[in-house]
Amino acid sequence: MHRYRFFFILQLVCSLALGARVELPWSPLPEKPPTPKDNPSTREKISLGKQLFFDPRISLDGTISCNSCHNVMGNGTDNKPTSAGVDAKHGGRSAPTVWNSAFHSVQFWDGRAASLEDQAKGPMTNPVEMAMKDHAMVMDRISRIPGYVAQFKKVFNGENSTTIENTAKAIAAYERTLITRNSPFDRYMRGNKKAISAQAEKGMKTVIELGCITCHRGQNFNGTDLKMGEGFYQKFPLLPDEVYTPKYRFMDDKGRAETTKKEEDEHFWRVPTWRNVALTAPYFHNGSVATLEEAVRIMAKVQLGKEVTEEQVSDIVSFLNTLVGEFPEQTLPRLPETPGKTFFPLNAGNI
Repeated sequence: MHRYRFFFILQLVCSLALGARVELPWSPLPEKPPTPKDNPSTREKISLGKQLFFDPRISLDGTISCNSCHNVMGNGTDNKPTSAGVDAKHGGRSAPTVWNSAFHSVQFWDGRAASLEDQAKGPMTNPVEMAMKDHAMVMDRISRIPGYVAQFKKVFNGENSTTIENTAKAIAAYERTLITRNSPFDRYMRGNKKAISAQAEKGMKTVIELGCITCHRGQNFNGTDLKMGEGFYQKFPLLPDEVYTPKYRFMDDKGRAETTKKEEDEHFWRVPTWRNVALTAPYFHNGSVATLEEAVRIMAKVQLGKEVTEEQVSDIVSFLNTLVGEFPEQTLPRLPETPGKTFFPLNAGNI
């Protein structure tokens, strides 16, 4: 731990112990998320992006949509260790929640996408996700849906506006509406000290004392608030042990190094958010840990080198539960039709 972080945490711990008023290393989510200048949000763009998010026709066989793995009717994940793509293929990483992803400075577990726009394009051509051959194939599919062509023309002001860049912009615009504000802890931070229980407040003090705030700080509880495209990474496991690390196969995936091909990036990951973490089991990049209590024990051991008592675990989990925000109601969109035809081959036995 860097020296300034050690003294910052020590100062917080001492102040809390003395009952002094302290400025905690977190803040409620702002009213508006960071938005690129070249992709301002409009009602029409958000509506188009929502349709595309829910549309399985942008997958090879018409079975997988963005929502298949990032279910916004729930917590923004599928609550599976790893998601099933086309032909029931599985990758090696768990689907992170899309809720509050607008506040990540980089996207994906390894931070390989600098924006939501970049991220939106990835799954479409991933062979174990939507499995389209390339983005030209995606746009050929979308361009043959008259309702989409009309919307792209209106939203992006042009005859030749049905492009992969604009597709990603529309999806990202919708994703920036997926924000869970006003959690009990946000209300606590705004002055309502009765918004969380005494046990949760005790758990808050425990995560400070243990040093969890070295990484889990800021408005999204996943690091210093950085500008878009600038990632905050941490090595995991930092202190590999003889129990948790082999049991949960944490060393099997080299993390950010899989993308950068740099040895110094091995086992580095974008720090995940704590917001709504109580709802997004299973945990860690490979979805190998079933419960939040076990995740707390693991983090204390392999990141901080500390053993925690069951009382501490219970207190911390109580605190983490206060980070569940209010989910804006989502409704299923009506998708544009393909009159008189289908994209998909017919099986003779089904005719």
